[in-house]
Amino acid sequence: MPLAFKSTFIDLDGPVHFADFGGSGEPLLLLHGLGGSHINWIAAAPLLAARYRVLALDLVGFGRSPLEKRSASVEANQAMLDRFLREYLQRPVLLVGNSMGGLIALLQAGQNPKSVAGVALVNAAMPHPSTWSIDPQVLALFAAMTMPGVGELFMWLKGELRSAEQSVEEMLAMCCADQSRVAREVFQAHVTLTREHARDPWVNRAYLQATRSLVRLLLGRDRYRDIVKRVKARTLVIAGAHDRLIRLNAAEQIARLRPDWAFVPLAHVGHLPHIEDPEGFCEILGAWLEGAPALRGDGLVDGHPPSLGDNPLQRSS
Repeated sequence: MPLAFKSTFIDLDGPVHFADFGGSGEPLLLLHGLGGSHINWIAAAPLLAARYRVLALDLVGFGRSPLEKRSASVEANQAMLDRFLREYLQRPVLLVGNSMGGLIALLQAGQNPKSVAGVALVNAAMPHPSTWSIDPQVLALFAAMTMPGVGELFMWLKGELRSAEQSVEEMLAMCCADQSRVAREVFQAHVTLTREHARDPWVNRAYLQATRSLVRLLLGRDRYRDIVKRVKARTLVIAGAHDRLIRLNAAEQIARLRPDWAFVPLAHVGHLPHIEDPEGFCEILGAWLEGAPALRGDGLVDGHPPSLGDNPLQRSS
């Protein structure tokens, strides 16, 4: 798998990096999740570039966009995204956001609707219907991260006690239904970037800033519902049935709130379908982007979400 893209930096109160995967169609901007980077998209982006101009942005505090004197909070990164769209792309864009990046895409679509032509939410960060529905390991991890001092100690110990390979393996085990599906080149690219960050003192600080702001937003259920209701752009919700971080019932809840949005549950993946099954992910995303009335298998039926009272997870061939 060739990892071919052009790295570009622009100045938005400090360096902001994005990977340009080429293409000549409508602009498609990919937004990674918490702890991620442009590397998360290297398997899917070249496939999407066959039809679109594909860019993958590194949010402030992640990838190759250093924290410096800026904030890595969700709100600060949405403000950075807004500037990026106004000052660099200067036209409406299709936003594809995974996890925290999905929440940032929703905020952008609600606050500046003219800048967004469409939104694809890929296991986007969203509130769970109840605390009991959250994976216990995930709940404990995020609870620790929000505690002053405890989160800092946890991040320091993680960096001291785990190699880059172990950190990436742990991330994939948490985020994938079957991490053996992840291409070796993708795994190695994550390891290389993790090694680079071992020398950067701002990485842990940025991660904790982003985590704590994310948790605050998700605890404000009424605010989140208001964010969702404000979005006017056409929207796709992709949800992995094996996602331990954002359970499927959270996405089903949003599908009920916005029945006009396309809703595609995926039976065979976890939190990172664009890493775990890039071909299948791009097939579904591409069909929606092209306005297809129906999507293959565990997806839409005549452009509408499946009945949430039925089992939507049976994947057809």
